Amino acid sequence: LLAIVGLTGAVGLASAAVASLFVLLPERVRRAIVPHLVSFATGALLGAALIALLPSAIKGAGLWNGHKVGLALLAGLLFFFLLEKLVLWHHCHDEEAHAGGPRGGHGAHPHGHAHVTDSHREHVTGPMILWGDAFHNVIDGIVIAAAYLTNPALGVATAIAVFTHELPTEIGDIGILLHSGMSRTRALLLNGVVSLAAVLGGVVAFYTLGAALKWLPYALAFASASLLYIAVADLIPGLHRRLEPRATLQQVALILLGLASIWLTQPPSLPGNAGL
Repeated sequence: LLAIVGLTGAVGLASAAVASLFVLLPERVRRAIVPHLVSFATGALLGAALIALLPSAIKGAGLWNGHKVGLALLAGLLFFFLLEKLVLWHHCHDEEAHAGGPRGGHGAHPHGHAHVTDSHREHVTGPMILWGDAFHNVIDGIVIAAAYLTNPALGVATAIAVFTHELPTEIGDIGILLHSGMSRTRALLLNGVVSLAAVLGGVVAFYTLGAALKWLPYALAFASASLLYIAVADLIPGLHRRLEPRATLQQVALILLGLASIWLTQPPSLPGNAGL
């Protein structure tokens, strides 16, 4: 158990620490880089969902259970839609309260309903990416623990592969958190805490390995839904604000680079039914 906790914790903190080096750059440089990181993060999230997690879910569940994987994916999309709706509602009503309430408040909708703007969506993307990343890290912890309990050497190899696999997503996440309006200190702290969710997955796998592996394919599909939703619903609409051809070519190139970073850093498959 101590080995699994140490291994999963080291992977989470190492990926967060390397990605956090970006925050140490001067503000002028960060402001110039963040829009490009959002494009890169879009590709990394889509790649993690469609190249890594979802194929692993189908492989682990078996083709005969493909419809169950699809249902888990749909459930995840609906869950994160409702989660974002809740966070948006809370954010808008907080602004309304600070502006003096629905009667005459500057942040209120004329009919007393919260009005969602692009600014609201940008601020909500930060919490959404943290929730999705936390769930993804729990899955990573389960995978590392399952590999370690099968063979310690395989566990170490899987942990190293998960680290390289997570790094591009972590770099993109830092950019998204800063883009959503978070301070550098808050972004660093929350990203580090969320990275430690892998430890929770490792502990769960240690005590309930059979049940954890049984449900792992559907958890992978649910996790892929979070990444897909964030990329398609929150990040891509923001990319459409820049319409000039040069900006579009840059965005496409960075999205492809994000996809390639996931493709080239795929962790090894686990023995048996589960693989990531």
